[in-house]
Order: sequence, then C-alpha cells, then structure tokens
Amino acid sequence: MTFLQGLLSNISTRTRLLGNASKAVQGSDAHLHALSSACETLMQRGGEASQIMTAQSALTHYQQLEEEERQAFFKLLADEYAAEPQAIHAAYKAYCDSEDNAALEKLFNACEPRRQDLLRRLNLCPGGTFELVKMRADLLKQLRHEPDLAALNSDFSHLFNSWFNRGFLVLESIDWNTPAAVLEKLIQYEAVHAISDWRDLRRRLDPEDRRCYAFFHPATGDEPLIFVEVALCKGIPDNVQRILEHGEEVPMDEADTAVFYSISNCQAGLKGVSFGNFLIKQVVQELSRELPQLKNFVTLSPVPGFADWLAEHRTSQAVTLSQPLQTFLESNESVDLPAAVHKEFMRLAARYLVEAKHRSGQPLNPVARFHLGNGASLHRLNWLGDTSSKGMQQAHGLMVNYLYQLDRIEQNHEAYTRNHSVVCANDIRRLAGQADQYFSTEASA
Repeated sequence: MTFLQGLLSNISTRTRLLGNASKAVQGSDAHLHALSSACETLMQRGGEASQIMTAQSALTHYQQLEEEERQAFFKLLADEYAAEPQAIHAAYKAYCDSEDNAALEKLFNACEPRRQDLLRRLNLCPGGTFELVKMRADLLKQLRHEPDLAALNSDFSHLFNSWFNRGFLVLESIDWNTPAAVLEKLIQYEAVHAISDWRDLRRRLDPEDRRCYAFFHPATGDEPLIFVEVALCKGIPDNVQRILEHGEEVPMDEADTAVFYSISNCQAGLKGVSFGNFLIKQVVQELSRELPQLKNFVTLSPVPGFADWLAEHRTSQAVTLSQPLQTFLESNESVDLPAAVHKEFMRLAARYLVEAKHRSGQPLNPVARFHLGNGASLHRLNWLGDTSSKGMQQAHGLMVNYLYQLDRIEQNHEAYTRNHSVVCANDIRRLAGQADQYFSTEASA
C-alpha cells in the first residue's frame, strides 16, 4: 500500500467511525441538516485531508436521505449554489472595460454555478465519482416532475462529459475467467436480452466464438460503464434466439462476421455521456487485429417503438392494412404469413425506420439514432428475428442489421450529422417508398 493509499484509507475509516457514532444520536431529518452543513464547510478553504474527510461525510449523509429529503437537497443545490447575478454583472463590466484575458477568466469563473465547484470537491474522497454518478441517477428521477432542477442536471452532465471522456476509459475483454464481481454486474445490467442465470451467462462468454467487451473508468473500479456482447458467425444472422441458445460452435477459421447483438449502458447516472460510439469502433479494431478474416461487422438490433408507432397509425385510421396483417398484429403470435402479407409488414417496417422522424429531423427509433449516428448503415430487416415476448411486444418480432463498413463509417457519420440522413440498403429504401399505398394522403408517417 502506498503512503497516499494509506492516508486515504485512514481518513475513510475515521469518517465511517464518526458516521456510525452520529447515527445513534441523529434522527432521519438530521442527515439533511448535516449534509447541508458539510457542503458549506466544503466550500470554505481548508487542507486537502480535511476536505477529503468532509466530502466523505457529506456523501455518507446523502446516502441516508429518504427520497423527499433528496429532493430538498437538490433544490438546495439549485437555489443556494447557483451563479451570483451581481458577480456576473460586475465581471462582465470589468471585461467590457479592459477586454483582457484576466478579466475574461474572472467572467468565466463568475458565470459558473457554485454547485459545480461543490461537486468537484465532493469528488475528492475515495469512491466519490461513483457516488456522484448514483446521485445524478436520483436527480434524473426527480427531474421528471421537478423541471426547476434542469440547471443542476446540466451541471452534472457538464462535469461528467469531462470526467468520463474517451481518454480516461479503459477497454477490457470479459470472459468466463473474469472475476465474479464483474460477471455479476453483467447479469445485473444486461438491458437488451436478459441473462437468466450463471449458466446462461456462461453460454454467452465461454465458447470460442463469443466475445464480450466493456469500458471501465479508473475512478469507478469494477463497475462497467457499458458493455457489448459479440457472436462470431458464418454469414449475417437474422434471428437472435439462435445466438442466445447457442448450438454448435463456429470454427474460428470459418467465422467471417462479428455480430454485436447486445449493447447495454450500465449507469443511469451517466445518461447523455456517449460511450457506445467509441466502444463499437474500438471493438471493431480489436477484432480486426485478432481475426483478420472477418469481413462483416454488423448488429442484430431490436426495434423498440415500432409496434407503438404502428398501433398509433391504426388507431387514428391513418393507415389501411389487409385483414390478415391486422389479425397478425392483434394476435402478436410468431406465425408465418403469406408472401403478400409478409411484404406488407416489411414495407411498413422500412417506412418506420427510414422516414418516421422527430421534429428535430432525427429518426424516431432510438436504436437507429445510435447506430446511424455512429456511421453504420441500415442493412437488412429480419422478419421474426426476436420471437421472445419482449421482441413480439415492442416490434412484432422485427429485428434489423446495422452494418459497420470500415471504409464508410466516417462518410456515413458525416451524412447523418449534417442532415440526419438514413443511410440504408437500396431494397430497404424501395420498401419504404412502396409503403405509400397504405397511408392516407393527409397522414404523416
């Protein structure tokens, strides 16, 4: 143990002892008062060791707060730790008079809310970064019905985008021999295809034709930020159940396709901090070095929101569907359809993915926004690609492949950034155009 580690450990131990002693004499609301006092103390000048102790004490008290008390604390930060208008006006006047860099720096400092400095100081203690991530997750829940906390959320977002920028992230390959503490978190955080138990996890990690990669941060220990599960296949797959059930292994010398079939963000408190684009691009580079014979890098992605979009158009009578397709949508069972009805469904799916947009001009589908923004193209639609109850409920079983072509990623990314262009295969664009026949002239897709 280094001298610094020993010092931090000693400070942390002393703080826990103080915290345990205080619990015996304090009521629940006393934690909010103690937290407020600790924050005031933290904003005053002091030695580094005492500031670390105070930050640890503040976060310990925060952990003891009930939901209503946390809401009160967030309002305290929003109101009492905002930027001071008088200081801003004075600094702005000084800059207008001098227009020198020193005055500009003072103006910048005056414009920054005091709570940003408070959050930096709370981050001084061991484990502070992850505690602040969890604190923001609490804030995001409050934000739904407390819009006045939006400025505080912006402060968290501003700091986290700096603290968690790409230069600090560490890519790790995860396999069945990875420590159990990390593997447990994969089960906990899997957001696309639930991992039922350890045996299920082993099927995803242990075979030779499976890979898993995650981003970690030095300040969050064994807590993954995001992870991607990869299947190495022969050809581009169209059904996720066959991947999850994992029958016969694909020999590595026959694998020509890497399939990203599950990407999970792990920390709700890091919402809005972009990891996925860096993760996929780096994993593509890693796999290309390890297996140079790979020629396809694709996803097998869900289409959340498609069923709701289709139901909305049916309810408003903006779309006219054949009776067999209506029967399928209402039963929502994984059955084969006649060729004409299958074509009808795929046209509607293409219409949703290519033309359904927000007012901002971006695609309605969040998964499409993610991959198209990363520089992928919409490559193929897969009928009954996910026949699980979740897959049928959110998209009537539809899944899609997004294709990452190494020599076109930047070009596609620029096209999307410039005008939100949906780069897709020609047959998908044709299908989207053919869907016009189902929509009334007044209806907007």
